[in-house]
Amino acid sequence: MEAVFFDMDGLLVDSERVWLEIETEVMARLGAEWTPEHQVHLLGGSMERTVDYMLAVSGADVRPAVVREWMISGMVARLSAGVRVLPGASELLDALRDEGVPVGLVTSSLKEIADAVLKSVGRDRFDCVVTADDVTRTKPDPEPYLTAARLLGVEPVRCVVLEDSPNGVAAATAAGCAVVAVPSLLPIEPAPGRLVVTSLTEVAVTDLRALLHS
Repeated sequence: MEAVFFDMDGLLVDSERVWLEIETEVMARLGAEWTPEHQVHLLGGSMERTVDYMLAVSGADVRPAVVREWMISGMVARLSAGVRVLPGASELLDALRDEGVPVGLVTSSLKEIADAVLKSVGRDRFDCVVTADDVTRTKPDPEPYLTAARLLGVEPVRCVVLEDSPNGVAAATAAGCAVVAVPSLLPIEPAPGRLVVTSLTEVAVTDLRALLHS
């Protein structure tokens, strides 16, 4: 196992709840309602996709750049105040560090949002960080994970990815990585080279290594 890559929203930190709050507030400014069902539709997607969808649902005559700024400023302000690391994530990060396994953070969120999260989690816990600003195509395209592997000088087929969304799992699988899925808002089925668990508390470094040989 040459490296392990963590997704951020809904996997490393409990930020999907924050996304729902900010999306709801922004949609109210657009004169429309936002529901958890709308959020599920966008799980693991990019900011551009989110903004386009919100404008389509609301029918509001507002420039996408304005809505994008509302979203970013709202998320950064809320996340900078602190965000909860999900159960088992810190322990797994520490265990990987103890064994000398390189670790990357790979997210479809923008750099500003990732930076706000890393103030709570610790940027020094990751050997590389790949955000939406670092790629031309976000998840479910494999580019984010291929980029992370290139930055660390490792082979994707010797890496394990931790994800919570179908989009993220699709990206990791397409990149050739093994996957541990911790489904959040949408179900994810087991598959060859994929372990599905309910929490990272169920995962040890030995499980990650074993997955590469399954």
